[in-house]
Amino acid sequence: MKSLKQIIYSWVEQKFLGGCSNYNSLSTRKSCRSKKQAREMFSKNNIPYAEGEIFYGPVKPFQFVKKYGFPVCVKPNVSGFSRGSYFPINSYYDLLKAIVLVKIWWPSSVIEQYLEGKNYRVVVIKNDIMSVIRRYPPFVIGDGRSSISELIDRENKTRSRMKLNPVIHSIQKSSGITRYLKKKKLSFSSILSEGEMVPLYNRVSLAPGGVIETIDKESMHKQNRAIFLKILPLFNANILGIDAIFEKGIDISYTEQRVIFLEVNSRPYLKMHDYPRYGEKQDLSRFYTALNHLVIQQKNIY
Repeated sequence: MKSLKQIIYSWVEQKFLGGCSNYNSLSTRKSCRSKKQAREMFSKNNIPYAEGEIFYGPVKPFQFVKKYGFPVCVKPNVSGFSRGSYFPINSYYDLLKAIVLVKIWWPSSVIEQYLEGKNYRVVVIKNDIMSVIRRYPPFVIGDGRSSISELIDRENKTRSRMKLNPVIHSIQKSSGITRYLKKKKLSFSSILSEGEMVPLYNRVSLAPGGVIETIDKESMHKQNRAIFLKILPLFNANILGIDAIFEKGIDISYTEQRVIFLEVNSRPYLKMHDYPRYGEKQDLSRFYTALNHLVIQQKNIY
């Protein structure tokens, strides 16, 4: 049985967790595994979060929308890298489609309120903030002459020159981006006006070409810093990657704007913090040194 578990863990590690850090005990990782666990912990400790429900069939999501309205987000209860997530959902047709497709990833799913705002990943260690990044979906900025296709080619060359690959992926001219542009009445041949910024996808994940910007952690409002630090001991963790959306920005107190904390990641993908497309590259070596000296219980058990 032990051998079988090791085989399964090895497969999960390679398939879904490649490159993710591993600095928390098994008990901590188990406590952070689902969106539902995080939401319950946020609720108990007065941390702002999105209203949401677990569902298996289609009835609950439609009841949820009737109560809270659009926009909403649908995602697997257990996942990573935004796999299987659909947002923002603003119609019953898109909701039904998401309800069906999300089941590819996990049997239990989550529907929750969605907030349009600035998406952050904050990495917290004991008594300190390790790194703050803002995440964007892939986008291009027009120059008044070039097509979206040409702008993508130019952006990919910039990423290659900055040696961001393969952590920060090139933008693929995929069918998904084609469909997304079509919804905006655009195509790869469309020419954007100078300075016009156009998202190419709805997700901030790296696979379709998402973008990372480093944020000076000293610019965080002190009340925001305090609430991020408050979350870590709730899960008895050495490190957490905490995802949150701020309506106005992380430099303004969460008490003065709409904010939702989304989830906690017990095995945050730290490599992306070392490969920003925008902002200054951070020297995180002292944090890695401290983390690598930790003795982690049951590190190789999933």
